[in-house]
Amino acid sequence: MSDTTQAPFTLRDGLNVAIYDWPLPRRSRPRGVVLIVHGLGEHAWRHDPLAQRLNGWGFCVRAYDQRGHGESGGARGVLPDDDALLEDLAEVLDDTRRHIAEPWSCPLILLGHSMGGLVASTFVRRTMAPVDALVLSSPALDTGIGVFMKTLMGLLYRFAPNLALGNRLDATRISHSAATVAAYQKDRLVHDRITARLAHFIDSNGPRVVSAAPRWTVPTLLMFAGEDKLVSPAGSRAFAAAAPRELVSSQCFEGLYHEIFNEEDPAPVYGALKAWLDRRFPAAG
Repeated sequence: MSDTTQAPFTLRDGLNVAIYDWPLPRRSRPRGVVLIVHGLGEHAWRHDPLAQRLNGWGFCVRAYDQRGHGESGGARGVLPDDDALLEDLAEVLDDTRRHIAEPWSCPLILLGHSMGGLVASTFVRRTMAPVDALVLSSPALDTGIGVFMKTLMGLLYRFAPNLALGNRLDATRISHSAATVAAYQKDRLVHDRITARLAHFIDSNGPRVVSAAPRWTVPTLLMFAGEDKLVSPAGSRAFAAAAPRELVSSQCFEGLYHEIFNEEDPAPVYGALKAWLDRRFPAAG
């Protein structure tokens, strides 16, 4: 198990976000650096098992609590502007590149889950900064909400963009694992707040990522749950169908719920991730 560290990082507007690092032991040379972007209402530390697994495969790992989440500052679910999460990622990624990836001359891989997958893929779509590869876990490319909710959120976005409401996500559908669900429900850092501005960011950028799939240029692994009840798997299916097959590998895990790395048996998911990383970033020697 690696020695995980937590430290504050000050963003351009003075907000402090919590950053977590999982370095390799004894200053071993990493195969790459993986930067994890978490999902809506949760926080980076929930991805510790994934980070530990990546460590064991020879990767340094960094994650951060997005603004309004976890140990980071900011009102829960509130964004100061539509691009805030993207600009935050740009700052954290630049710091990660300068202080970890460049000193080791190793690749930087962006890994986003759920809303974090949408943030990461939108970041790549807009080429806000170069990354060497992208991994998407149940990305929120299609929210699956109906016309009525879209209309309501549109009105709120216009007149009360930062009014925080419950996100209506059913925690029992994050995983078939009762232990995972119980831990999520008891986690003091998990919240259910969402604003119209944040909902607008999610709902408007998912289709843009799917539309950009035929022009995708970054090596990408897309993994999603066939029985996802929190985001619609249709978005991932559409992206996979349109993206260049030489660059984008996709796998649907039929029967799994949203948090594919936290299911009762995540071995097939970890196996798919490791196989892809081994092909793209083979271990030395």
